Amino acid sequence: MYGTWTCLLGGILLLQILDIGRALDNGLARTPPMGWMSWERFRCITDCQLYPNECISERLFKRHADLLVSEGYAAAGYEYIIIDDCWLEKNRDNQTQKLVPDKKRFPNGLNVLADHIHAKGLKFGLYQDYGTNTCAGYPGVINHMQLDAQTFADWDVDYVKLDGCYANITDMATGYPEFGRLLNETGRPMVYSCSWPAYQEPAGEMPDYEALKKHCNLWRNWDDIDDSLESLMQIMDYFGKNQDRIQPQAGPGHWNDPDMLLLGNYGLSYDQSKLQMAIWAVMAAPLIMSNDLSAVRPEIRDILQNRWVHALGFKLNCYLPLRFVFRAVIAVNQDELGIQGRRVLVRNQIEVWNRPITPVAKNGHHSYAVAFVSRRDDGAPYRIVFNLTDLGLRNPDGYEVQDLYDTSNYLGVFKGGSQFVTRVNPNGEYKCQQF
Repeated sequence: MYGTWTCLLGGILLLQILDIGRALDNGLARTPPMGWMSWERFRCITDCQLYPNECISERLFKRHADLLVSEGYAAAGYEYIIIDDCWLEKNRDNQTQKLVPDKKRFPNGLNVLADHIHAKGLKFGLYQDYGTNTCAGYPGVINHMQLDAQTFADWDVDYVKLDGCYANITDMATGYPEFGRLLNETGRPMVYSCSWPAYQEPAGEMPDYEALKKHCNLWRNWDDIDDSLESLMQIMDYFGKNQDRIQPQAGPGHWNDPDMLLLGNYGLSYDQSKLQMAIWAVMAAPLIMSNDLSAVRPEIRDILQNRWVHALGFKLNCYLPLRFVFRAVIAVNQDELGIQGRRVLVRNQIEVWNRPITPVAKNGHHSYAVAFVSRRDDGAPYRIVFNLTDLGLRNPDGYEVQDLYDTSNYLGVFKGGSQFVTRVNPNGEYKCQQF
């Protein structure tokens, strides 16, 4: 079959097959975690008089727990509400040395907030730092790790993010595992998000990925994301250039983390939002939003919640059984195999990323999610031709192809000699039409 179709900046397709290391074992994060975190959008806003709807406070997190449910995100799989930095008092309790939530902004303490989040059917995440201070200057866990681990358990925390500011980088390879051990010893299941690779690599130390997989459920690899396409592309480049050593480390219970989803903020257009969602799905990345859920436009919300599934059985040439599935972007991200995707081709400033997913044929070949990204800045859609082998697709029985951003657009069956003739639009105008 010779197919001609056009696709977007950041388009993503399902190619469904036609069928003719030791890791942390706390039972958590078997698929990439999904949820909402405060940092990228709300940073360290602490003036609740000037910014009552934006300051880091009990009110902010209760409101977003409510919105996660009422706006449909929880039903789509987003389950964590995670407090990032700036939730603490500047000093520990003088008598107990325990951490103290800011008394004005969290007047009822964190147990009340945790109860509110849990009552919504959600889970509660909390930030700390393996250092003397957090990145914003609040007390860190150093010299109080056992106490803080137990305090998190007492506060009914379900997810811990441990940053690495104001810390000795040479101590991280032992200190992070120690804090993880202390979290496990509390008896409360807590997803453990580590940050030590993001501090080691800039200092010239290569992370010990076997240790990461043994002690952490996920880890930040590189720089913080900012609200811009430039920042997004820089992170994609890091993962593409370093994929030979990074990609094999991901799997159920242990994930590379390229940082938060920007969708719903100020920096990405509609089609650039599709781009990030597609690439994060292909990279098996945690889907952690950081936005104001009350201000997310309906079309962006539809991208974040894209998870339609439908099945249709039919036969080709009266003998070959096929299955047609509308596999959406979240389904790709949460695929049970947990294989992180790769950038497999760069041609004329057009990138192709793919990820092996289920179902797997009896001959051992996988189905694939494939995403296309344009780095071009010319003013017209760019025409480019791909063979299946160019895309890393070698199943002799071929593939059914489905557009994941338009579930009505079934692109047909493509086999070994098939070509895609694709137009990728640099300004992100989304078209995916078979003709």
